[in-house]
Amino acid sequence: MRWMKYRWVYFGLSGLLIAVGVFSMVTTGFKIGVDFTGGAVITYQIKDQSKKEQIKTTLGEAKEKPRSIQETNNGLLVAKFAELTTEQRNDINTLLKEKHDGAFEEVKFETVGPSMGKELIIKTVIALVISSSLILLWVAIQFKSIKFGVSAVLAMLHDTLILMGGASLLSHWGMEVDYLFVTAMLTILSFSVHDTIVVYDRIREMGRTGDIESVANTAISGTMRRSINNSLTIIVMLVALVALGGESTKWFATALLVGTISGTYSSPFVAVPILVTWEKFLARRKK
Repeated sequence: MRWMKYRWVYFGLSGLLIAVGVFSMVTTGFKIGVDFTGGAVITYQIKDQSKKEQIKTTLGEAKEKPRSIQETNNGLLVAKFAELTTEQRNDINTLLKEKHDGAFEEVKFETVGPSMGKELIIKTVIALVISSSLILLWVAIQFKSIKFGVSAVLAMLHDTLILMGGASLLSHWGMEVDYLFVTAMLTILSFSVHDTIVVYDRIREMGRTGDIESVANTAISGTMRRSINNSLTIIVMLVALVALGGESTKWFATALLVGTISGTYSSPFVAVPILVTWEKFLARRKK
């Protein structure tokens, strides 16, 4: 199949998705989690599960309203606040006891300082820069061309922007950018590069005896079924986790799901088209 015949369509689709995401990031921004901004987290054990929704409603009626309330699989409610003094924490618990005495128990209270959030941001940026640089260098060495390394890293950047744009759009429904989101993003980048290298390796095995576009078409056709089957096993599991998992893992699984779909797409339809376009451009310049 002539996959590379439509490479400008792939570029256009990716550009549209990235543009929508960037527009959302600029206009809406993100719902930043307590891990980055600092704040307080109160964990409640719900003894009477029939009153769980009522307790969540009462928490929303408190003077200091939680930024988010998550449910866990073991019957816990995790309420996250911007910040809480001891007096404000006591007021919240007093309000809950007035309406639901005996139906809950506070089992944990912790505060997260904003300095931890800044440290996490710095470490995340450093991790992205180091990993991208090492991947670029390793791929360039293995395939004996800087073009392979740069194309792979650009596909990674594509997946990063898609995931961040998705997080901004989904913030309207409660998705937070926290340490779990960072974990999902780093995991997806490694998955994306893994799939890209599979296609690149097939291009290398075929050699550079023919036109790069024909070689790329054959390489994608030869690896497409494997990539789809591999990704579907992950996607099915993540869909089940999003639909049936607890609130605490819902958005983590959602980030992995968005990233997996984007990574599966970007390997044959972003990384390879970039490489083909680059090669054809250099060939025209030589002529």
